[in-house]
Amino acid sequence: MPVYELPEDAIVFPAPELAEPDGLLAFGGGLEPERLVLAYANGIFPWPHEGQPMLWFSPDPRWVLPPAELHVSRRLRRRIRQRRFELRLDSDFERTIRACATMDRVDGGGTWIWPDMIAAYIALHQQGFAHSAEAWLDGELVGGLYGVSIGRVFIGESMFTGQPDAPKLALVALVRQLERWGFDLFDVQVRTEHVLRYGVRPWPRARYLRVLRGSGLPATRRGPWRLDEDLRWGGEGSDAASDRAAF
Repeated sequence: MPVYELPEDAIVFPAPELAEPDGLLAFGGGLEPERLVLAYANGIFPWPHEGQPMLWFSPDPRWVLPPAELHVSRRLRRRIRQRRFELRLDSDFERTIRACATMDRVDGGGTWIWPDMIAAYIALHQQGFAHSAEAWLDGELVGGLYGVSIGRVFIGESMFTGQPDAPKLALVALVRQLERWGFDLFDVQVRTEHVLRYGVRPWPRARYLRVLRGSGLPATRRGPWRLDEDLRWGGEGSDAASDRAAF
C-alpha cells in the first residue's frame, strides 16, 4: 500500500486501515492541536524519526488495557501501601513532558520528543486533551507519564523515572481513576515488555477502532484532571486481578 503525503493546508488523514504492515500510514503535515485530535480520534499517532518528515502510524494490533483489568504485582502493592509518593494529575504537565524527553528509548536510541513535539502537546494540554500523571517526593517531581484523552480512551505516550517505581505508581493511580470515570481503554499503542506487566494485551486494529469510535466522541473529558483523594497516596482500588501479575 502507498504511504500518503499529508497536505499542509488541510487537516485530513487517510483511513487507518490503509497503513503499511509496520503501521506507517502517512507523512508530512504539522502538529496543530486540531490535526493531533483528528489523528488520535482515528487511531493514528505521530512518531517522528530523525532526518524524515513527520511520520504518522496506525499499528495493527494495538496494545491496550481495559482499566478494570489492571494487574498490579504484590511487590508494587507493597510499595503503594508505603505511601511514599504523592500522586497527582495535571499538576505540572510541562515539566512532565520535558522530563520524558530526557529519557532514552528502550532500544538505545535517543529521545523522539523533540522541541516541536513538546510545544504541540503543551498546546494540546492547554486545550484540555493532553494530561500528565505524576509522582512527587518532598516537593520534587520524580516520575510520571503523559498522554492524550479522546472520548473514553486514554492514549499513553511516554514516561520517565526519577525514583524507582515512581512512574509505575503514577500509572496505577491514573488507570484506577480512569476506571472510576468509566473509560473503556488505556492504550499504550505498541508492545513493550514493561507494559505487559500490567495486563496489556493486543487487540486487532478493527476492534480498537470500533471501541474508540463508540467511546463517546467527541465528548472527551477535558482537563484539568484531578485524582480522587484516596488515590493521591496510592489507594488500593478494587481490581480483583491485581495479584496475578509479577514483575
